[in-house]
Amino acid sequence: MKTAVAKLRKLSTLRPKLALVLGSGFQSALGQLDVDTRIPYTRIPGFPPVGVGGHAGELLFGHLGRTPVIVLSGRAHFYEGHSMERVTFPVRTLAAFGIRDLLLTNAAGGINPRFRRGDFMVLTDHVNLMGANPLRGPGQASLPRFVDLSRVYDSKLSRLLLRAGVACRLKLRRGVYVAVSGPTYETPAEVRAYARLGADAVGMSTVPEAIVARQCGLRVAALSCITNLAAGIGRNALSHTEVLETANRVGSVAAVLLRKFAQFYGESDGKVQ
Repeated sequence: MKTAVAKLRKLSTLRPKLALVLGSGFQSALGQLDVDTRIPYTRIPGFPPVGVGGHAGELLFGHLGRTPVIVLSGRAHFYEGHSMERVTFPVRTLAAFGIRDLLLTNAAGGINPRFRRGDFMVLTDHVNLMGANPLRGPGQASLPRFVDLSRVYDSKLSRLLLRAGVACRLKLRRGVYVAVSGPTYETPAEVRAYARLGADAVGMSTVPEAIVARQCGLRVAALSCITNLAAGIGRNALSHTEVLETANRVGSVAAVLLRKFAQFYGESDGKVQ
């Protein structure tokens, strides 16, 4: 990790406090970014390769809404065969670099019957059904072993997201995200079970990163793009093509939303009210 951090510090003089991870549906935000430095993950020691369509696999330094940021364009997924340690390595690197606040984004299937394709949901909580925890294994002396997850998603950062939605005349949903390992989509019976557990949307990422970020002391917010309706709710067969089609359709909206969020963050100087 020290090698990765040293590499990043050498390649850019920017020292942002805010980082964003762009999942499917959010890559268009790069069009709003005033790029200072662009680094493929393959050039950063320890970063896992990205093998999913819609994920570029680049780290970028730049300004979003005049706010200095680090952007991770794409992520590696647990279902690709990576260990949890490797999936979350980029988050640990960001924390060691000096990032204080982290916004995670993803594409998700809508479980809540009020949700529609193209909606955006601010995460209020999550249910981890991935079958693994990223903190499993040897502990780290400088970090807590047993991490309190009572408030994973920071209410103040989440309010900034909601404020950005208002500024964009966009009604943001709020809800619980259930994380599963994938890569298969869920069965209708599973979706009904998740609904009974209180889930509003389902996806295959984000939760491991959020857990590690909290262990590292970062404040976290997360945003889902509802790119499809979960199995048994919509009429169509589920496919990654549908996910990408919806992502492309609402990409410009997502880009403006994230720029506005970063602008408000910068205006608060990271001291979120």
